[in-house]
Amino acid sequence: MLEKTTRMNYLFDFYQSLLTPKQRSYMSLYYLDDYSLGEIAAEYNVSRQAVYDNIKRTEAMLEEYENKLLLLQKFQERQVLFEKMKKMLEHDTLSISALREAVEELEKLD
Repeated sequence: MLEKTTRMNYLFDFYQSLLTPKQRSYMSLYYLDDYSLGEIAAEYNVSRQAVYDNIKRTEAMLEEYENKLLLLQKFQERQVLFEKMKKMLEHDTLSISALREAVEELEKLD
């Protein structure tokens, strides 16, 4: 569950501008503010089922955006490359060729 929440938070960060204000609000309350479905329903004077359906549809939309645009995947790949470069610097094993290779991998992500 924590893994899904973390993924949804990242997807929301990347794609929230593509959502409607209502979708943004529901997702923000549910994932960022940890509101329950019942609390969101009470806030908007709708049923819990309506909130649940909206959140599930929005999650599916976020996944679809990610499948097409790959912003989260590229972000994660960049993070791996940065960590690799940091470790090479810490262990004093960063060579020009390793740096060039890492830069080329970063360029491929854009």
